[in-house]
Amino acid sequence: MTIAVTFLPRTAPGPLPPIAFIGGGNMASAIIGGLIQQGAAADNFEVVEPFEDARTKLTQSFGIVAQAEATEALSRCAVVVWAVKPQTFAEAARPVRAFAGDALHLSVAAGIPSDSIARWLGTERVVRAMPNTPALVGKGMTGLFARPGVEGADRARVGQLLAPTGELIWVDTEPALDAVTALSGSGPAYVFYFIEAMTEAGVEMGLSPDQAQRLAIGTFTGASALAHSATEPPSVLRERVTSKGGTTYAALSALEAADVKGQFKTAIRAAQKRAAELGEEFGRG
Repeated sequence: MTIAVTFLPRTAPGPLPPIAFIGGGNMASAIIGGLIQQGAAADNFEVVEPFEDARTKLTQSFGIVAQAEATEALSRCAVVVWAVKPQTFAEAARPVRAFAGDALHLSVAAGIPSDSIARWLGTERVVRAMPNTPALVGKGMTGLFARPGVEGADRARVGQLLAPTGELIWVDTEPALDAVTALSGSGPAYVFYFIEAMTEAGVEMGLSPDQAQRLAIGTFTGASALAHSATEPPSVLRERVTSKGGTTYAALSALEAADVKGQFKTAIRAAQKRAAELGEEFGRG
């Protein structure tokens, strides 16, 4: 599997075309908010969101008047971003297809194969994205796959839309998105899991909950920043803080004895397998 990494500037050149969002929840808000911070106007967006509370939040946060259902207003949009629940995608696609057949379609809906999206919408201009929740604070990792009908200009447009959410990685094959889902899509939960464990251990050793949590989160933040900036692989960074017979050595020896690394890799493989299963399940419509 070949993965090409694309680092995009926070401000992409060129005017932003009218964009439609089908679904106006957290991920849509993260993208919209980032683009508005870069200078996009509220009237640049058309949003279809069936839930009144979510529509109200969009108006309060961004001044966007969202619609409860698809209308002809979608026909002015050059890009349609699909931020719906996987199980509702097929139903939502039917009314949108009539108004947005010529648009570029970007799906952030987990598990829906691009073959199904192309069939439901009657177009080959489909890009699938697998973001993760740190996108909500501009620190996300997003995996992307483009169908053959997506041109270079379309890829650049997708990069412009998603740049405010964090870093982007294009993969060459669609099954690679299952690996992206398992690694980074579900990955924040793994980090939170270890932060929980470190915090609980700190409390058990006599620290206050606030002290333990701050130490745990700060350690992940600092170690991640160091790994991101270093030229050496994580294994070398780990060795540098592991003196034989020292405290780190004792901790890592306990982890190795329990085969934590092997169990962790098994867990990630389970997430990859489930991602593939969800694709088969939700893409049948």
